[in-house]
Amino acid sequence: MQHMITFVFLHNMLILHIIFTSIATTLLLILITLLALILKTFIGKSIKNPKYPPVVGTVFDQLFYFKKLHDYFADIALKHPTFRFLLPDQSEVYTTDVRNIEHILKTNFDNYSKGEYNKDVVTDLFGNGIFAVDGAKWKQQRKLASFEFSTRVLRDFSCTVFRENAAKLVRVVSEFATANKVFDVQNLLMQCTLDSIFKVGFGVDLNCLEGSSEEGGAFIKAFDDSNALIYWRYVDPLWKVKRFLNVGCEAALRNNIKLINDFVLNLISKKREQLGMNQHCNEKEDILSRFLIESKKDPRMDDQYLMDIILNFLIAGKDTSANTLSWFFYMLCKNPLVQEKVVLEMEKVVGDQENGDTIETFVDKITDGVLEKMHYLHAALSETLRLYPAVPLDGRVADMDDTLPDGFKLKKGEGVYYMSYAMGRMPYIWGDDAEDFKPERWLNDDGVFQAESPFKFVAFHAGPRICLGKDFAYRQMKIMSLVVLHFFVFKLADESRKVTYRTMFTLHIDGGLHLLAVPRTS
Repeated sequence: MQHMITFVFLHNMLILHIIFTSIATTLLLILITLLALILKTFIGKSIKNPKYPPVVGTVFDQLFYFKKLHDYFADIALKHPTFRFLLPDQSEVYTTDVRNIEHILKTNFDNYSKGEYNKDVVTDLFGNGIFAVDGAKWKQQRKLASFEFSTRVLRDFSCTVFRENAAKLVRVVSEFATANKVFDVQNLLMQCTLDSIFKVGFGVDLNCLEGSSEEGGAFIKAFDDSNALIYWRYVDPLWKVKRFLNVGCEAALRNNIKLINDFVLNLISKKREQLGMNQHCNEKEDILSRFLIESKKDPRMDDQYLMDIILNFLIAGKDTSANTLSWFFYMLCKNPLVQEKVVLEMEKVVGDQENGDTIETFVDKITDGVLEKMHYLHAALSETLRLYPAVPLDGRVADMDDTLPDGFKLKKGEGVYYMSYAMGRMPYIWGDDAEDFKPERWLNDDGVFQAESPFKFVAFHAGPRICLGKDFAYRQMKIMSLVVLHFFVFKLADESRKVTYRTMFTLHIDGGLHLLAVPRTS
């Protein structure tokens, strides 16, 4: 018996020894990998050379400040308009210098591309869509999208959809207002804009806002989570290893992307069937139908390629409008005088509220002519985008060595990124009141909206790749703002709660924006 106990004890000790040895070996390998990455990060980067932008940190610093990354960049940009972070394979240059931005986005456009590193990071979500490609594929999609966005049919159809969904939004908010309940306006806006984009993009009534589509709800969650997980790759030096092993955040990302792809491919398949049943009608309203008709002339546009195009359109349409409107309502709550100025302009342009003014009758009043006269509203939305751009950070990669207008050199393969979020807070760009929410800065002495240079106000990109949907975004945001502000006054549910962003490709409000709505007629 004693021999048996001794044997079991020794056996267990041997197992523990093997386990601890394995753990120690794994930890040693991780330590060696990290040391190798750190060593590689600092070698051959011309750190002390004044001809290159000053080095302010490494990818590991970005990892530490990830939750407040854009404010961290803004703090640095106050001292260094152009600076560098070091990565194991390259340097990354960040700039708020308007001259540099015009150089990379327009003047020397042909020398800059998305870069292989960026493509590797984003391709799992964006595929071969317009945000992830260069060259012939970008030109083809740009030409096709430019033509589609310029058609009167699509413009009229989209405005009809925006008005219908704005009316639905008012009904949903009305229920919360009647019950005096707190609601997350960002969540409602995400649902509303997703419904609009699916109708305009696919010709499909998703009905997320009315809560009748569980599948749509799962899609939007997977889409937003994938957005955040993809962005995490930029500060995670081990993401490729995790992707290969299919563990952690990369496993979650793979599952989300499968759900997204299956959902969209199913819609494309159904739309093909519908078009096959109605072959004689070539004047289609939604974008997918128009792309499918075009794909008959181009065999390269298979279902996978169409899915990539549509997913890129979705992230541009849904996130740009919903995020901006969320921050817009936050700014209106923090600046109630601005909220009232928007309403006064609306009453002047549209007319005073009438006792019998139903949602439908008011929505019918919002014509193109009305939208064009809403200069103060346009200014307030632009001011929101200045401080809270939908895409807070974007950029390109140098295909050849170059020298920026501020005198700093770039090496081939280095990324150069412009920081829209930081730019909106720079006194040397917008003046000493740069951090103030001030729609008046966009108006001339006659109260007419005056646009800024797209290289200074870069919320919609600039140069040959400027956002084709800019006018669509403004139109949707104006319609939704006018309708809900006509019926409600908005207040923050908790004035003491700090409102901040979730770090991802687009500037979501972290945890949503919780408001109270009070009927304006009361």
